[in-house]
Amino acid sequence: MNVLGIGILFSGGRGISSFKNALKAGWQRPEEYDIPSINKKTPAYIVKPEHMADNVLLKKMRRADRFSKMAVPAASDAIRDSGLDITKNRIGIILSTAFGAHQTTFDFLDDIIDYGEVGVSPTTFSNSVHNAAASYIASALDITGPTLTVTRFFFSFQSALQLAQTWINDNRCDYVLVGAVDVCGEVMRYIFDKKLGTSADGKIRPFNFNHPSPPVPGEGSVFYLVSGKSSEKAYCSIADINFSSDFKYKEMPDIDIIDSYGMADGKAYLKSLFPSVPVAAYSPLFGSIMTGSAFNLTAGALMIKKQMQYANPVSDNPDGLNLLNVCGPAKIDLIRSIGCNCLDENVIIYLRKAGIQYHI
Repeated sequence: MNVLGIGILFSGGRGISSFKNALKAGWQRPEEYDIPSINKKTPAYIVKPEHMADNVLLKKMRRADRFSKMAVPAASDAIRDSGLDITKNRIGIILSTAFGAHQTTFDFLDDIIDYGEVGVSPTTFSNSVHNAAASYIASALDITGPTLTVTRFFFSFQSALQLAQTWINDNRCDYVLVGAVDVCGEVMRYIFDKKLGTSADGKIRPFNFNHPSPPVPGEGSVFYLVSGKSSEKAYCSIADINFSSDFKYKEMPDIDIIDSYGMADGKAYLKSLFPSVPVAAYSPLFGSIMTGSAFNLTAGALMIKKQMQYANPVSDNPDGLNLLNVCGPAKIDLIRSIGCNCLDENVIIYLRKAGIQYHI
C-alpha cells in the first residue's frame, strides 16, 4: 500500500511544508490557553483558526463544528498533494479518532441542562456524533465511495490503516483517504491538568521512561491518500501493520520512531527497541494526542521520500538510548513506527522505500 499524498493540520501550521519546517526547527514552546472553569492557563498545542481558513471548503460546511472543520482541509490537501486526477467514486474515507467531537458533545449536554430538550439545536447534536466529520469530507470533496469512522482509545489510526489495506485488497476502492483527527477543547485541557498534570514548561520528554514527565495536550489532523497503485510522487510504502511485538523483517530498520507522548507507560517501548538503531519521537512538536501515530508516521514518510533524517526535538535521555540527534541527508530504506500502551500492547508499522523488496 503506497502513500501518494499527505495533508496535515497542526499547531505549527497547515500542509506538509509546514510540518517539514517544524521538523527542521525543533521544539518551540507552545502557547498557553485559558481554562475558565478553574481560572488557569496551561500550555497546549492548539491549531490556530487561520490555519483552518479555506473559503472554498468552508462554504460547503457552514454548519460544521471545529472537529469537522479540522478534518476537511487535511483530507482535501492529501488529494491535492498527490497531484493525481482521481475518479472520486472509487475513493473511500476512513477517519480515526480517540475522542471524536467531544467538545461539541459537552456543548450539547450543557444546552440540555440549561434549556431543556426543546432548546437544543439539532445541528449541535448531528455534529456531536463521531462519524459527522467523515460525512463532511465526502460532501465537501464530492466523494461517493464508502466511508467509515474508527474510534478506539488506543491504536485507532493503526486500525484505520489496516482497514484501508483491506478495502484496497478487496477492490472496494482504488484509493482511500485514511486519517486521524482529535481536538483539544476546554474540557480536554481541564482533564489533562486535573488528572494527568500538564508539563509546566510545555515540553514533552518522550524518553523519560523511568521518570515520566507530564504530557502537554495537543490537537490536529492528518490524512493520507493511499492506494495499491504507485506514483512518481509517492512518499513510501506501508509494508506491514503488525499488532504484536515480533520483528518480522530480516533487515534491520534504519530508524525507529516511537509514539511516546507522556500518557502511557514508556517502559514498554524499551522492549521493542534495538540498541544499534537510532530512535526518534516527534510528539514535542504537536502534543500528547492519542492518534499521534499519524503525525509520527508523517515524519517517517517525509524522511524516506526526502532521504533526510530529522533530529529529536527534545533529547533528554536518562536511559542512555541511541537517539537520533543529527539532522541531515541519510540513506533510509526502512522505518519502524512503534506504538505502545499502558496495557503492554503494541503495534508496529513498517514504512519502506518504494520499489524495495523485503524478506519476511
